Amino acid sequence: MKLIVFDADDTLWDCQSHFEVVTDKCCELLADYADATTVRDSLFQTERANMADLGFGTKAFTLSLVENAIKVSEGKVSAHTLLQIQMLGRELLHLPATPLPGVEETLRVLADDGRYRMVLFTKGELLDQQAKVRRSGLEHFFERVFIVSDKTQQAYRQLCNDCRVTPQEMMMVGNSFKSDIVPALAVGASAVYIPFHVTWALEHAETFDHERLWQISRFDELLKILL
Repeated sequence: MKLIVFDADDTLWDCQSHFEVVTDKCCELLADYADATTVRDSLFQTERANMADLGFGTKAFTLSLVENAIKVSEGKVSAHTLLQIQMLGRELLHLPATPLPGVEETLRVLADDGRYRMVLFTKGELLDQQAKVRRSGLEHFFERVFIVSDKTQQAYRQLCNDCRVTPQEMMMVGNSFKSDIVPALAVGASAVYIPFHVTWALEHAETFDHERLWQISRFDELLKILL
């Protein structure tokens, strides 16, 4: 193994929990028009329909929140409420990106060991992801930071090309089975799956066993695999 590739959101820092809080607040703002389950189900459908045009990220989420509010209320929602929803979404652009327990210490051990090259590989909107990486204080651990619109098999192959390694020389570490694990294994890489306590509905995927896959419950358990 030459290259260790790390996902960012919900692997290195908490992200989805903040989105869940905003969704809950939007449900409260729309309580006059529908119950929380209806609002959430409708938001899921709206986000899925918008994915091809808007992709992943905070700005796409905020646009879907506003569109969903209009849809759920059948156009009756006030401009004031729409502004409140827009501001809730905007707050996500400044979420803390505080490293999860064990992350900084583990990255430091791996960096000091010097056995592996390390890069960050995340998907989403460019400016938002760049800002979170800076706020996390972890950027110096990585040789490079790659931000892509989606983590497809082609994106993983391009990552290998950019880093001058074969897929067999790469290990992906992440919390999303759908985005971090399945495509990495498909191109021939190894993977370490670290489930997070909250998963975005559009990232749900059926898990499976694989000879090149490890699953751990804490980030620092990565050292038992790599050292």
